[in-house]
Amino acid sequence: MLDFAIFWDWLAFAVRWLHVITGIAWIGSSFYFVALDLGLRQRPGLPEGAFGEEWQVHGGGFYHIQKYLVAPAEMPEHLTWFKWESYATWMSGFAMLAIVYYAGANLFLIDPDVLDVSVPVAILISLACLAGGWIVYDLLCRWLIGKADTGLMILLYVILVFMAWGLTHLFTGRAAFLHLGAITATIMSANVFMVIIPNQKIVVADLIAGRKPDPKYGKIAKQRSLHNNYLTLPVLFLMLSNHYPLAFGTEFNWVIASLVFLMGVLIRHYFNTRHARKGNPTWTWLVTGILFIAIIWLSTVPKVLTGEPKTAASAAAQVYVASAHFPAVRDTVLGRCSMCHAAEPVYEGIYHAPKGVVLDSEAAIAEHAREIYLQAGRSHAMPPANVTHITDAERALIVAWFEETGQ
Repeated sequence: MLDFAIFWDWLAFAVRWLHVITGIAWIGSSFYFVALDLGLRQRPGLPEGAFGEEWQVHGGGFYHIQKYLVAPAEMPEHLTWFKWESYATWMSGFAMLAIVYYAGANLFLIDPDVLDVSVPVAILISLACLAGGWIVYDLLCRWLIGKADTGLMILLYVILVFMAWGLTHLFTGRAAFLHLGAITATIMSANVFMVIIPNQKIVVADLIAGRKPDPKYGKIAKQRSLHNNYLTLPVLFLMLSNHYPLAFGTEFNWVIASLVFLMGVLIRHYFNTRHARKGNPTWTWLVTGILFIAIIWLSTVPKVLTGEPKTAASAAAQVYVASAHFPAVRDTVLGRCSMCHAAEPVYEGIYHAPKGVVLDSEAAIAEHAREIYLQAGRSHAMPPANVTHITDAERALIVAWFEETGQ
């Protein structure tokens, strides 16, 4: 019979794979169309209503592309929509959030030293953050559309900084970074679903009815598309950050997240400027490098404990402690794993516990039973290259310990 933990881990892998594939498709098309839009050239003799054109070469052929700022004079016979990449990326990302952070809330979402709440309450807070981020962003955009685009961007950044700080006071550092990325990704996908595509459908309906489309719909859609373009790189960093405790597990993690947004904006500004043929702002790379150095320094600041360290396993984890196999498993983990997975690792070159997982006490070992089972029992992923020489018998003991609990 297939072990549930193994099935769940493979399910997480499958959904993660889908998320990466759809994300690549969405980001690729988004970057392409922004670059295309910025590179359009105007010339005499363009068709009526055409804003600009671009010649491109790829795959052994030439492409001649023209853009109509509002719409062509009549509805074309064939029209390709770019929307499913965005929808599939968000849905698969939300599925990942549920599989990893909601199903594993006690381990990945809730930190009692930060905010001691039940699993249902933590999930409700998570959902409220996703919805609230979009509502605030959308209201601000509707309020300031066409009035103060630069001021809007500054205001949105201030709100993002506040969100970064606030999320670190609600969840674990890992979950705070993930949620900041998820909120931003929700804004991006909702821009497509709630604004860009509906506006384009209004224009299409006007064309079919023989009416002249209102240019405001294209203007609004372009603003949201530009926001998505600048938000993409920070979202990628935040989604990958769970592999790097130096980012999410240090004292000033919210400052690091805030600086990452600035780095992403600077990098996109460089490429957008080049695509628009408006110069070569290499200064953006210098500033980005300085910000990255600042992030490295911030990650070395010692973490100030805000609560008492955990001394006992949770009620659920007590089942693992009560097992007759636990003393032997505990000794194995302390002997084979804790030199890296400790508050102060002693293994050369390791300065923070990998993925923030600390295994230097009975309570911690019990709390991470499932991960130990998958990483060091059922697979040989840990220790890396088996540098601490864990034996097959010790791995078999870990498997027997976890599976006898039936959890």
